[in-house]
Amino acid sequence: MKELVADIAKALVDYPDKVRVNEVKGTQSTIFELHVAKEDVGKVIGRGGKTALAIRTILMGVSAKMKTNFILEIIE
Repeated sequence: MKELVADIAKALVDYPDKVRVNEVKGTQSTIFELHVAKEDVGKVIGRGGKTALAIRTILMGVSAKMKTNFILEIIE
């Protein structure tokens, strides 16, 4: 999942070498902290948050199948 989030983000941004994903595992959920360049934050979030929502929707679909909870946090 970590690689999936990174691959999606790298396809969206101008500086793919600055994309980093940290995975923080908890007992009931896993948080993915997506770090991108300051200039690329808007591209990852999208107009009205639609791109971020689409990435979170993908994570929700996979998390339902795996019976866990995935959370995406976008950090500049």
